Amino acid sequence: MPLPEQVSFAGDAAKLAGHLFLPDDAGSDAAPVPGVVVAGTWTSVKEQMADRYAAQLARRGFAALSFDFTGYGESAGEPRDVESPEQKVRDLRAAADFLTGHPAVNASHLGALGVCAGAIYVSAFAAEDARVESLALVAPWLHDRRICEENYGGPEGIEAKKAAAAEARLRYEETGEVAYVPVVSGSDPDAAMPFDIDFYLNPQRGGIPQWPNRFAVMAWTEWLDFDAVAIAPKVTAPVLLVHSEDAAIPDGARRFHDNLAGPKHFLWTEGTQFDFYDQSPQVGFAADAAAEHFARTL
Repeated sequence: MPLPEQVSFAGDAAKLAGHLFLPDDAGSDAAPVPGVVVAGTWTSVKEQMADRYAAQLARRGFAALSFDFTGYGESAGEPRDVESPEQKVRDLRAAADFLTGHPAVNASHLGALGVCAGAIYVSAFAAEDARVESLALVAPWLHDRRICEENYGGPEGIEAKKAAAAEARLRYEETGEVAYVPVVSGSDPDAAMPFDIDFYLNPQRGGIPQWPNRFAVMAWTEWLDFDAVAIAPKVTAPVLLVHSEDAAIPDGARRFHDNLAGPKHFLWTEGTQFDFYDQSPQVGFAADAAAEHFARTL
């Protein structure tokens, strides 16, 4: 498996930390290869799933960059652990600037891969940046208002979360204190995901020290109001979606796919949402499909 190079680069808001994975035969005498920026799930750090997919792509001949978004993991930025789709899109632009400027990378051939909510961020990035020539979306979480209502307690549940976000935002502006709830907890009904999810709680999987399992309450409004499905008509680059009926909100992925403006391919397989983060055969299947897609479109 390719070993990552620790890298850092300037974002618009903070210095960002990343891992650059290069093919084994990359070097001064090798021809530059296509580059792929990789985004993991909401609230995640690069070590949870983005590293895994970046390494898999490097094994298959691509230069791949995973990184921590502003305020997460090893990246700088305050306040910490605030889920902001708009900031993450800006971070992806900075990551693309870094990756396409690397001597091992062919700057004319840039792709992006997003896992779960990472699909939102890379799609929004591709919709506004013509450098992105191809997208691969793995177990994509792509929501709109209807899907948010179905998953967050209906209109009343959404308004309650947005009211809590407004209160938390005011508290932060007045005191500098950030109100957090767990990302994952089966015992806290206010958790962002109020379930016991093995991937996030198991230290052998995603429950790692680099991930603090906290969600900034003031982030709810931007998250809930971000309409990912509406991005689709603005995406003209070729898109591959890899998903399962047993994974999260396949209906959102279907609607997104139906509204895409450019070439598109939907590849259905089996597995739960969290299988696509670190389990075999799902990760290998998705990485193979993404590599084949990028080979054809980059």
